[in-house]
Amino acid sequence: MKRKLIAAVGVAGMVIGLAACGGTDGKKEGGDKASGAKELTVWLTVDAQNNWPDLVKAADDAIIAKHPGLKVKHEYYGWPDKNAKLDAVLATDKAPDVVEMGNSEMIGYMSTGAFAEVDPSKFDNSAQWLDALKESVTYDGKTYGVPYYAGGRVGTWRKDIAAEAGVKAAPKTWAELSAALDAIQKKKGAKFSAWYQPSPDWYAAMSFVYDAGGAIAKNEGGQWKSSLSSPESLKGLKQYKEILDKYMHADKTKDEADRPVVFGQGNSAAIFAAAWEGGTAATPENDKVGKLADKLENFVMPGPNGKNLPVFLGGSDLAIPSKSDAQDIAAEWINAFTGAKGQAGLIAKGNLPNNKTDLGPLKADPKTQVAATAAESSWFVPTAPGWGQVEKAKVLQTMLQEIGTGKKSVEDAAKAADAAIDKVINTK
Repeated sequence: MKRKLIAAVGVAGMVIGLAACGGTDGKKEGGDKASGAKELTVWLTVDAQNNWPDLVKAADDAIIAKHPGLKVKHEYYGWPDKNAKLDAVLATDKAPDVVEMGNSEMIGYMSTGAFAEVDPSKFDNSAQWLDALKESVTYDGKTYGVPYYAGGRVGTWRKDIAAEAGVKAAPKTWAELSAALDAIQKKKGAKFSAWYQPSPDWYAAMSFVYDAGGAIAKNEGGQWKSSLSSPESLKGLKQYKEILDKYMHADKTKDEADRPVVFGQGNSAAIFAAAWEGGTAATPENDKVGKLADKLENFVMPGPNGKNLPVFLGGSDLAIPSKSDAQDIAAEWINAFTGAKGQAGLIAKGNLPNNKTDLGPLKADPKTQVAATAAESSWFVPTAPGWGQVEKAKVLQTMLQEIGTGKKSVEDAAKAADAAIDKVINTK
């Protein structure tokens, strides 16, 4: 089951003009947006269509039972083309009532008034939403969406290769991880990657930045300012570079897009990646090792500063466009889909829940223990109006590739990235 979460695709220019569309009074042509609704249009990605259509139907049935005669329509989109279609329809008067968003895609839409404010108290377990997911639906102190489900990042390694190097157990501390990787690197030789870590993978690199007490950017008096050159951020970036120098002996210019394929080829021992990537590496089309699934082991990635490495918590949120004519019923549908029953169904399908209450029991289950524990420590991108432009320009990827290849020093690369980020991060 593919669960790659597309984070923060740059928001198309059409959305920039939507600010005037936000903040509506909830009425159109004299009719109340809730009581007069006869139809609800829900946009989801193909993940829901392919992997949990029964959960979608259960939410539909619950809302139709409460509102007899209501018709619920669904449209499903792939991640690459979803936002372009959404931007186009938001420029018209035919907006959907519920839309699924990658969690870091939310920022550009919230900042321009494209989504309606919601009352968190109307949604199950909202007080226990995972920190990073709560942050993803919050802008300027207000809530504009509901977390749907989460996907974390874990360490995955070849326990057979570890055993060859004399390592008998997955690491629990940075010292144990370093010792194990050193032993594997020595055993396998200079052309082997004890840790396959693509340089431009900013989700991994920023975990080291946040682990060291740094941040991509900070809000100072209502304005965001890039902070990659801070002493704490530089410490994290240097720790990341040390990993690249010691253990990553493949092409340092490649990104992480084909990491599962590369891992499946057998020239590396470990990865730090989305939890699904190890399983993808072990599929028949990618497994060049033979019975790779039996050789893999997941573990919570320890950080070099004494705690578990904080992870970027990917995931999806559900939002209600400001132009929706059925905002109250849309909120009810979202709660039926993402509430207590919905979360139980999503967990059964292999997802992490949107809240700490449901996450707790998963830590006690050997099948979900690693991913659930890793998700407890997380970070999120700056909730700044221009964040989408930062991602679209690939500022972080450029910086990391320059660091990884040695084109620039850590200090010079971070300084250049700060300047590029500061130019756009506060721009709506």
